[in-house]
Amino acid sequence: MIGGKENVLYEKAYAFALRIIKAYQFLTSEKKEFVLAKQLLRCGTSIGANVAEANGAISDADFSSKISIAYKECLETKYWLSLIMDSGFIGQKTYTSIFADADELAKMLFTTLRSTRQLKNQPVN
Repeated sequence: MIGGKENVLYEKAYAFALRIIKAYQFLTSEKKEFVLAKQLLRCGTSIGANVAEANGAISDADFSSKISIAYKECLETKYWLSLIMDSGFIGQKTYTSIFADADELAKMLFTTLRSTRQLKNQPVN
């Protein structure tokens, strides 16, 4: 872990997963949309699961790998959110709010990933 950033990242990813679960419940119960909703559920909740795995990593490479997967899942989540909004299943306001949270997570994940890879490449004194 890098200075406790992962605790904040974990908390944000967990809260985001709860939002995604609520969006899934709305999409399936109100809009009767199951395929796109399931895709969103899988990748949106996977972000936090991979952050949790990273926090228990057994090596720096393992940590970096899990954060990388979480980042990619976040990018996929943003894709499905856009598709769901453009398909008319959610409104602009809901989309903008959830997408902003996903974007914030993506930035945090990318910063963490970049930091861990830069630390790995630093020469040992």
